[in-house]
Amino acid sequence: MSLWKRIRHRIEAASVRLLAWLIPRLSRGRCVRLANALGEIAFRLDRRGRAVALANVECALGVALSTEQRLEIVRASYRNFARTMIDLFWAPALARPDNRHWLRIHFWEGHVELLDVQKRGAVLLTLHLGNWEWASLSAPWGGHPCIAVAEEFKNPALAGIFRSLRERTGQTIIPQENSMMKMLRTVKRGGCTALLTDLSLRPQQASTVIRAFGMEMCVSMLHAVLAQRGEAAIVPAMCIPDADGGATIHYLAPLKFPADASLQQISQMCWDHFEPHIRARPGLWLWPYKHFRYKPRGTSDAYPFYANESGAFEKLRRKELGA
Repeated sequence: MSLWKRIRHRIEAASVRLLAWLIPRLSRGRCVRLANALGEIAFRLDRRGRAVALANVECALGVALSTEQRLEIVRASYRNFARTMIDLFWAPALARPDNRHWLRIHFWEGHVELLDVQKRGAVLLTLHLGNWEWASLSAPWGGHPCIAVAEEFKNPALAGIFRSLRERTGQTIIPQENSMMKMLRTVKRGGCTALLTDLSLRPQQASTVIRAFGMEMCVSMLHAVLAQRGEAAIVPAMCIPDADGGATIHYLAPLKFPADASLQQISQMCWDHFEPHIRARPGLWLWPYKHFRYKPRGTSDAYPFYANESGAFEKLRRKELGA
């Protein structure tokens, strides 16, 4: 590692530690105002990310939207991302009993009978919509301590800081190495895991191809593996920010799949459940993310400018979709 990179990593780690100390000392109102300000700054300065977001919105939601409407959706997306990150740093404050009212938890009717009495494992499945960080933080308070996979950082010094924040409420963060087997053992024992369904993966990874907004997306199929091989219930979850600075998480009824459903079909049905919610609240999805990295060879469908053809993707398409 070069001297400059070591210095940069130390500065990054020191800055993040400062945020982890400072933000829990802010009120909810100041957190929201700070998040909105940071989101607005990022929207204006992040030209590359803004271009990705606008291309995603245009291809996914259609050219019928005006330029002003597309810009407003992307601006809201930046603000939501900033609030989600600020709220993660506020986790130590959220964990205090006097602050738990800021996170309201709504379970579907009968969840106790399904998961507790039957001792069935569960996958708490969400996506980059609303406050996904608080979605996983809430699970232990709802009586379902869960495990989640650690995020990879180019700066290894950041991993411990973020793991500490994400474990504040009783969630357990595990390394990516052998994570599938660890999660499989967890759900087979009646435990819970938390996963995101819209993470873009390379075709060579444990991925599958689904259709989203009329395009194809290469995403993780881990949740489908846990449902099929671990007989886990897939519980959709969405954490929606509220105007008062808090958030409401909705744990919905477990999805049902045909007994002979493939991993690809399970993954597609999970996405089909979430897409209408994105369309209903487009400003809460993470549009600056490159969701559509690959496109079918020779397609006439409109894809974002960053999408590329790939031999590995075509091979996966033939396997998963028979294309």
